[in-house]
Amino acid sequence: MHTDVMLLILLLWTGAMSGGTCQRGEAVQPHREGRCRREIPVTEGSSRKIVSPMTKRSPDKTKAWGTKSEHLLRIQEHDFTMRPGFGGPAVSVGVDVQVESLDAISEVDMDFTMTLYLRHYWKDARLAFKSNNNLSMTFDGRLVKKIWVPDMFFVHSKRSFTHDTTTDNVMLRVYPDGKVLYSLRVTVTSMCSMDLSRFPLDTQTCSLEIESYAYTDDDLMLYWKKGNRSLNTDEKISLSQFLIQDFHTTTKLAFYSSTGWYNRLYINFTLRRHVFFFLLQTYFPATLMVMLSWVSFWIDRRAVPARVPLGITTVLTMSTIITGVNASMPRVSYIKAVDIYLWVSFVFVFLSVIEYAAVNYLSTLQERKERALRERMPCTCGLVHPGTMSASYSEVDANTTGNYGSMPRNGVKRERMLVQLMENDQVTGHVSSGTYSSAAIDTHAIDKYSRVMFPGSYILFNFIYWSIYS
Repeated sequence: MHTDVMLLILLLWTGAMSGGTCQRGEAVQPHREGRCRREIPVTEGSSRKIVSPMTKRSPDKTKAWGTKSEHLLRIQEHDFTMRPGFGGPAVSVGVDVQVESLDAISEVDMDFTMTLYLRHYWKDARLAFKSNNNLSMTFDGRLVKKIWVPDMFFVHSKRSFTHDTTTDNVMLRVYPDGKVLYSLRVTVTSMCSMDLSRFPLDTQTCSLEIESYAYTDDDLMLYWKKGNRSLNTDEKISLSQFLIQDFHTTTKLAFYSSTGWYNRLYINFTLRRHVFFFLLQTYFPATLMVMLSWVSFWIDRRAVPARVPLGITTVLTMSTIITGVNASMPRVSYIKAVDIYLWVSFVFVFLSVIEYAAVNYLSTLQERKERALRERMPCTCGLVHPGTMSASYSEVDANTTGNYGSMPRNGVKRERMLVQLMENDQVTGHVSSGTYSSAAIDTHAIDKYSRVMFPGSYILFNFIYWSIYS
């Protein structure tokens, strides 16, 4: 009995000594059998489990980036429906543009299509965050919907869209001091008022205009971040019909009577049209048709089946060229440079047909006069020496126009005409032969003058035309 009491007291004393030597936070050696554990009160029905510090894992922070970034930027603490510094000075938004391509320019629709990278720079103190390494954070388009961004739009645009393959081409970068870079890739089709009065020897200047839709210059100030250097272009940009001469930027104020003044940014580019295509397709064919119409001046005026079809063919060909050019052009109310050239060429071709009509008409009049003169001749049968008939007839036939197609059908009429000519020669000294010869020269003179006047006038027209429009 006494021994049992002593053993119980010894055990109690040993436990008291071991509990007092273990302090909180003291390392426990693995070779010790007794380990100090923190007493955790467990209530009845509680499901809480006691987890060993050796098996406890830290949470994976990379799996909660959305929540952590929003918490870091304090998005839930601010109202981002209002601009930065609301009630104070206007927020400054810098802009720069990287032009990726000029996709199409249409004279019929009076527009152009451009693909570009549009970047905005501004400072929003509400997005400032603490950072030990002073590095920025980059996000995609999902965070853009939760913060304030400038409400830019393209003035005079017909169609525009943000690329979304494979995801929305939108980037947001936030710096620790609250500076923001917002970039997106856009394709826009915008109006371009073209002056085609010098087409196709023209130079066009088009503009892409960027403006805030809701904020006037009292709330938002747009500016080019680096002036004219804010506009960059891809070196591979090229167009089939145009040569890009210049890209530059400007800034102006736009006024709307209902809402006020707005800052507007302009991307201006100058295009010069390549003329070689039109030289091959329009100018050279028209010139050749005009030159082909001059061939009729060297064809005998009595060859009607040769000269008439030639003139009609050149006129119809010129009409086809004019129709083809106008089919691909807008229906403007003024005259274009190509219209002047084509219509003047058409007039030259048409005049070559009129020239032959004049020659043929004068020849017909001359034939009528000759027939009337022959009918007034008296009958002098038997007075002509047979030996002179062949020579006299050959001279008249060579120098007159009335004998072609109306040769005498009997020897009596031919003899009467030749006797009359011989009598006139004896009285006046070959007056009759000279009269017929001069009439033939006057008729041929129209073709002779046309061979010089038509080419000379057309060359002069070309010299004046290319001097004005080149």
